[in-house]
Amino acid sequence: MTTVAPPVTINTAAAPIPLSRLIKVELRKLVDTRAGFWLVASIGVITAVVVVAMLIANANTPEKLTYSEFFGMMNMPTAIILPILAILLVTGEWSQRTALTTFTMEPRRERIVLAKLGAAVIAAIGAVALSLVVGAIGNVIAGIAYGDPAGAWTFTAANLVNSFVLQIFGLLLGFGLAALILNTPGAIVAYFALPSVLGIVGGMVPWFHDNLGQWIDTTQTNEPFQSSDWASGGEWTKLIVSALIWIAIPLGLGILRILRSEVK
Repeated sequence: MTTVAPPVTINTAAAPIPLSRLIKVELRKLVDTRAGFWLVASIGVITAVVVVAMLIANANTPEKLTYSEFFGMMNMPTAIILPILAILLVTGEWSQRTALTTFTMEPRRERIVLAKLGAAVIAAIGAVALSLVVGAIGNVIAGIAYGDPAGAWTFTAANLVNSFVLQIFGLLLGFGLAALILNTPGAIVAYFALPSVLGIVGGMVPWFHDNLGQWIDTTQTNEPFQSSDWASGGEWTKLIVSALIWIAIPLGLGILRILRSEVK
């Protein structure tokens, strides 16, 4: 008697690409292009220049050379360059015509957007970590070069939290504008012009500066987080309102545009 083997079912459906792999790919894209590579490299160069400049400029006031001060200054170049990297990460797919390849490999565009957001947040965490390390190096050098009171390790949790908040705010602002505009020059101009325009309006219209500007002017809402003190509840509320206007709305509309735009 012949035994008939049961039919074998072969699943030909490809396994979905893990989100972690997509994030790794997006992280690599940050430095794959010449523009991205030199922007990342410039962070290290600029932070080194800032350390040297602080050591020279405060030779007569060594009490200002503390870890808190070094850390705060280290965050300045990264706060400028990180949003540009986020913009390039989003718009690069469209300006370099690689979106077709990307969306062919992963048709679910929302996962690509999520991976880009994840890569951007990881870059922000890395920037804060770099500021901690380079700030510590500068503080040690200050202590050796000038002695007490230079090199004091004054540092609070508020320093760290405020720094991370500002880095994430700027990065998401650039990311949202890039998703909405999908053009590198346009997104960069919009990112840098926005604070300038609001500042000009506030300077010309005092009522705007003292009332509405405190809620929508990103320069004003970010200012309390540039200190080493904890922000008050009202300051957090103003920051959140400005984030809803300038980050959440552009990002939401930008994601819809990415999901629905025709790839050419």
